[in-house]
Amino acid sequence: MTEVNSPPRPGGWTRFVTARPRLTLLAALVLTLLAVLAGSGVADRLGSGGWEDPAAQSTYATKALEREFPGSQPNLLLLVDSGGASVDDPAVRAEADRLTARLAAEKGIVGVGSYWRADATQAPALRAEDGHEALIAARITGDEKTMGETLDRIAPSFRGEHGPVKVRIGGIVAVRHEMQKTIQEDLTRAEMIALPITLVLLVMVFGSAIAALLPLGIGIVAILGTNAILSGLTAFTDVSIFAMNLTTALGLGLAIDYALFIVRRFREELATGAAPRTAIGTTLRTAGRTVLFSALTVAVSLAAMLVFPQYFLRSFAYAGMAVLLLAAGAALILLPAALVLLGERVNSLDLRRAFRRRRKESGSAGAEGRTAEGAAPSEGGRGWARTADLVMRRAPFFALGTTAVLVLLGLPFTGVKFGTADDRQLPSSAESHVVQQHIRDGFPGSPGGGLEILAEGGATGPQYAAYKERIAALPEVARVDGPLVRGDAAYFTVQPEGEAVDDAAQDLVGDLRALKAPFDTKVTGTAAVLVDSRHAIGAQLPWAGAFVAVVTLLLVFLLTGSVLIPLQAVLLNALSLTAMFGAVVWVFQDGHLSGPLGFTGTGSIETTLPVLMFCVAFGLSMDYGVFLLSRIKEEYDRTGDHERAVRLGLQRTGGLITAAAVILAVVMVAIGTSRVTNTKMLGLGIALAVLMDAMVVRSLLVPAIMRLTGRATWWAPAPLRRLHERFGLSEGGGEPSSDAGRDRMRLRPVDPTGHDEPADGDGEESTDASGGLRAVQRTR
Repeated sequence: MTEVNSPPRPGGWTRFVTARPRLTLLAALVLTLLAVLAGSGVADRLGSGGWEDPAAQSTYATKALEREFPGSQPNLLLLVDSGGASVDDPAVRAEADRLTARLAAEKGIVGVGSYWRADATQAPALRAEDGHEALIAARITGDEKTMGETLDRIAPSFRGEHGPVKVRIGGIVAVRHEMQKTIQEDLTRAEMIALPITLVLLVMVFGSAIAALLPLGIGIVAILGTNAILSGLTAFTDVSIFAMNLTTALGLGLAIDYALFIVRRFREELATGAAPRTAIGTTLRTAGRTVLFSALTVAVSLAAMLVFPQYFLRSFAYAGMAVLLLAAGAALILLPAALVLLGERVNSLDLRRAFRRRRKESGSAGAEGRTAEGAAPSEGGRGWARTADLVMRRAPFFALGTTAVLVLLGLPFTGVKFGTADDRQLPSSAESHVVQQHIRDGFPGSPGGGLEILAEGGATGPQYAAYKERIAALPEVARVDGPLVRGDAAYFTVQPEGEAVDDAAQDLVGDLRALKAPFDTKVTGTAAVLVDSRHAIGAQLPWAGAFVAVVTLLLVFLLTGSVLIPLQAVLLNALSLTAMFGAVVWVFQDGHLSGPLGFTGTGSIETTLPVLMFCVAFGLSMDYGVFLLSRIKEEYDRTGDHERAVRLGLQRTGGLITAAAVILAVVMVAIGTSRVTNTKMLGLGIALAVLMDAMVVRSLLVPAIMRLTGRATWWAPAPLRRLHERFGLSEGGGEPSSDAGRDRMRLRPVDPTGHDEPADGDGEESTDASGGLRAVQRTR
């Protein structure tokens, strides 16, 4: 006769989250509705910049020029096309003058100038080399939101046909505003793609439609809550519009990861005959503890972006940590409350029942190894066990071979070139991209792409002239304009010989800053911003890397009690990202697959993107690493057999990690359908990193390395062992601790519906598609 021991009484946290489950869920519903109201329209309050260092010389000079010489910093360009006639034609000139005067009369517009009103030194830069196009330049004042509103107000009356000319709108404001709108549209489309596909995958994993809806609900709650938090943050600091993509990706991805882990363990406990509240207690002591620990490790990677001064990176830390907190909180509070109310009904609406019925009708009744319904026991767990056995038998081959392949895939990153985000982030059909491309291809000296020098402290005319001559003598300089003097300040415009941000232009920034003058000088411009941004990232990168490494080592030690495993975890996680970084350079920098993927190659990678992708992908890799290591540790504590622990750890979590990785990859690929190149790079790159980590590193490299290190894997000096015994965290509450208790424990497959299946003849573990296991006690 089967006998089940009485479980321990639910602990304090279990009592807290399950005491009044209906009230808990009602409160969550009210808070979610409030979050919808608070977060509505959040995208309109987010910025589309944030790549510059606010403390840099270039930032100071840009703000000073905006204040003292607004005409020196045009952010709005009207491209006037004469339709084949000369821009010097009297009719064209007359219409251009009318447009210039109208623009100057608009509220919020300053510093208006044009080719037709420029002096002799400035005019050539504002006229296309073929003589059929010319520019009207101006500056829209205010913050990003105000500038966007002004552009929306004036654009319809200037865009299009005006007598003999046609006008298209470009400039930095137009590029950023169009980018903001494109991201909003693309994010909505990505959500429409990801949500139904994710639901289908969850149904395939769980079988039950009810169980599948729970992770999706947790993800939606996390996303809506994060939007409300970001909306609140905009009152205190700048937040990038790009962060919303991470909100959606991590909101769905992490919520699904955590809910998969908890729902799987809850169903496993129900299968032993435990009551719902008791099952939740065991689930929170085991899977819940691992979820909490996993959330901490991901938070460490995301928090590292706070050390950088660029608000683009800091925004991802805000969004990522907020959605992580909400996803983990919802999984540990709302999900247990829902599971207590559902109980056995969590297995309801089994959408795979029809397939099992067909197998039953086609199979022979009573065949050995089949269930009463005729369904063969799941082979998924055995497949992972066989993989682990194969890898450990050939551990040197798999360790060296997998490492070599990953390093090879990462080699293109050695040729990375850093640049700035510009209009080419947008589709080639976008109006602002078209305007800027016309300027790059047809105008001399790339208007708007030069360098500006702010001179402060006052000087005489001869001093300014001598300084201008020294600038013109530099080998990388094509032309120097200015100075324009106002009070004690003046500015010069320097056009480099080549591209606006190529190596020569960046070298020119250094030369100009080293040039001696009898007054204070500050250099700004696109190349100067890039130089300062690279310097800021380079200065903070060691601190960010050290923070991630040290805290991750500490957390993994607290989980495992080992000295070697934390080192392995950090190194293998970093190695799992090589394919992502290699692909980023090969595809997005070098332009391979630009046609099929629909983007414009620029020959460089935006400076902040590798930092962002590392922090996010490293955190997600640690997420999967914690799931695997916690189960290996649990098995090792239970059996003391190192190789068996590795095999059973992979067997019990391989299906779960793979399912979670595939679902997260689907979400990231949906994000990667964006028409904005940086968002496309972020989505597709992290999708690749997640799949490589789950299917290559966790499946092949981790078991191979752990086989090579053997029992030494678990070594720690005595003081650290005592530290772990006192403060360490582990998944394992509720497991039998005595040898006799372990001898009585047998494992058998879980049918997604909760129906019993006989144990395998050899007593080995087997999992269903969700990686679930059922522990039952047998009498001997």
